Amino acid sequence: MTALRPTGTGFDADTATWILHTPNTTYALRLTDGRLAHVHWGAALTDAEAAALPVRAESGARQRGSTSFEARYDGTEEYAWDGGVRYGVPSLQVRFADGARGLDLEPVGDEAADDGLTIRLRDRHYPLEVALRYRLRPGTDVIERSASLTNLGDAEPIEVLRFDAASWVLPHRDDYRLSHVTGMWGAETRLRREVAAAGETVFTSRRGITSHHANPWVMTDDGTAGESHGEVWSVALAWSGSWRMTVQRTPLRRLSVSTGFGHDGISWRLAPGERLETPVSAGMFTTGGFGAASRAWHAHVRRHVLPRPEETRPVLYNSWEATFFDIDVARQSALATRAAELGAELFVVDDGWFRPYRDDRAGLGDWRVNAELFPDGFAPLAEHVRSLGMGFGIWVEPEMVNPDSDLYRAHPDRVLHQPHRARTELRNQLVLNFGRDDVRAWAGEWLHRLVRDTGAVFLKWDMNRTFSEAGEPGAADPDRLWIEHTRGVHLVMDRLRDAWPDLRIESCSGGGGRLDLAMLARTDQVWASDNTDAADRLRIQHGFTQLYPPGVLEAWVTDSPNTVTGRRTPLAFRFHVAMTGVLGLGGDLAAWSDDERREAASLVALYKRIRPLVQHGRLYRLRPPDAEGLCALQFADRDVVVFAFRETPRMGFGVPPLPLAGLPRTARYRDTSTGAEYDAGVLTHHGLPLDLPRGEYASTVVHLERRR
Repeated sequence: MTALRPTGTGFDADTATWILHTPNTTYALRLTDGRLAHVHWGAALTDAEAAALPVRAESGARQRGSTSFEARYDGTEEYAWDGGVRYGVPSLQVRFADGARGLDLEPVGDEAADDGLTIRLRDRHYPLEVALRYRLRPGTDVIERSASLTNLGDAEPIEVLRFDAASWVLPHRDDYRLSHVTGMWGAETRLRREVAAAGETVFTSRRGITSHHANPWVMTDDGTAGESHGEVWSVALAWSGSWRMTVQRTPLRRLSVSTGFGHDGISWRLAPGERLETPVSAGMFTTGGFGAASRAWHAHVRRHVLPRPEETRPVLYNSWEATFFDIDVARQSALATRAAELGAELFVVDDGWFRPYRDDRAGLGDWRVNAELFPDGFAPLAEHVRSLGMGFGIWVEPEMVNPDSDLYRAHPDRVLHQPHRARTELRNQLVLNFGRDDVRAWAGEWLHRLVRDTGAVFLKWDMNRTFSEAGEPGAADPDRLWIEHTRGVHLVMDRLRDAWPDLRIESCSGGGGRLDLAMLARTDQVWASDNTDAADRLRIQHGFTQLYPPGVLEAWVTDSPNTVTGRRTPLAFRFHVAMTGVLGLGGDLAAWSDDERREAASLVALYKRIRPLVQHGRLYRLRPPDAEGLCALQFADRDVVVFAFRETPRMGFGVPPLPLAGLPRTARYRDTSTGAEYDAGVLTHHGLPLDLPRGEYASTVVHLERRR
């Protein structure tokens, strides 16, 4: 096979090279010297070109003198396992019943199809089989990789110490840079770009969720890529629990990224006949810089990850910041009326509706409507909301329990705990073990009943407590819960959506604590942060959209001063920031003035007009949040919408015309507010004039309608 194909897999028998083609890239690996060697991941090649490529090994073996201190293949193997002269990052580590740890795997078969490839390997002595899977998705350059491990024996378990989904090897470059996000509660997804350190750099979560502190993706380049130019390799793990990414940079300047579930110190006892499957590790090579990489990931998520990507996400109102725990049917009904007047399409009742007190100390786990707050249950409020033309939604937190609850008093064994150790409470909560059948059955039953009895079309699924004392006394393999809890959450969500096709779910974990491709496969949007401060949100949302599309990013307009930061910002600035994602309202509308409500209604109406562009269009980051003077975003399909933000005016830094990106050369556009018309070439090379208000936290939105 010598012709370049748009997608599919091939095999060159002369060189034992497997070759995978996406629309714009090629990936190749080879069987050589009894091992799987990585050959190529990058620009599109023909099969003949890929087969002719040499296999690069670390050069120590070719140098004169002793090589006993070097590992020839570290950083170049397609999937590195523990065993032999290997000292780099292993993707697979096991311990057999007799104490042996090293693996000696040999390929025993492969199955190739147009949409992917599976390669099977077995240990030469022990009854262990590994299957490496590669999957191609139509219309995307993403390659999805995963692995499975099978104990073929009939007597002894095998202890699995580390089992990654994939290791991704980059081509040789003079330098490497890493892009990733870091943060904390209220300051999630803050983008960082830094030179890849020699040695091993580990990104991880040991918290049972993806966490506020890191996110399971990394982008790499040679240090010269920018927003609109350069080669970018990126990897993302589709897993909602604890995870680990290890970036290895060898002394001879090779870089690889190993990705998998779990973290250091936990293991899995693989029983005879049992198979363990990893989550998917997705990788993509792009040219055109970080902007092109983001747009390619957004397109992949919309096409192949989200359950209903074509849908338009509604403008919602959430009652949390207006009421906190001071909740009752009268106040919720009044807020619903105000929200409908502003144009909200969905009303969501947040925490407090089931609790015996007006705080978070008790009641979590006892999912019964508080009769003192809602004497006739949810029916009157839900009917009132629907009569206003809005859908009805409810906040839930199925994975947590207060010790002061009927559920915990009846079933204290259902929480994560260890013998002879304290059950540490965080936010007055303990974590229910969703790896247990009885916990999943209990959660599924009350969630189904809640949706049925209220007619809810939306659940805000929260998770406010990281793991501690994570154990299951009496279990034969207590470490399994780190994986089985996440699988259990996924399973309950999947069953709920299957039973209620009109139900939509928002992923929340104290804000952005659980955000990943696996969660997006079973939810419709994500609450990116509990911090609704518009200035902070510019930076949070900048990091969020590096990989995840704006059409899943829920953002609220709340009160000023902000409840988290105390910062005061104009209503228009708060709206404009939230309008770059899925717009929501979360302020105390009863306290808004008539002028504020009129302005809000006008801005909601504007958002609905441009919503298809924001939620489904292509995102161009024209200027990042920390750029001198101005931050700007562009969303484009046929029409274009531009958002511009200036936080602090400075003498000598005016607002020059803003050059746009990605416009068809012969197109012409009309500003729907002013009527001014512009040619695409002028907008690209000279820029769009911007009219920003005076003062701090100024912003504007320009909607350009394509005329030809």
